[in-house]
Amino acid sequence: MGILLWIVFGALVGWVASMVMDTDGQQGAFANIAVGIAGAIIGGFLAQALGWNGVTGFNITSFLIALGGAVILLWLMKMFVWRSRV
Repeated sequence: MGILLWIVFGALVGWVASMVMDTDGQQGAFANIAVGIAGAIIGGFLAQALGWNGVTGFNITSFLIALGGAVILLWLMKMFVWRSRV
């Protein structure tokens, strides 16, 4: 995928993941993009470790894999980083 497509894909994935994990008010657009791209990397790694295809393009399977990785990332961030701020 091209860099522009990674940014758009990351923004969509990060936005949906932030709504699922109820962190939408704490994140801005750049954080959503970063979480989405990192989620795609994490989800792709985990999918390949399980013997599935990773993130292969802009399709629903890749979106769900990246969303799973982004939710895991946000869950870890909520558990370790954001809890220490309260």
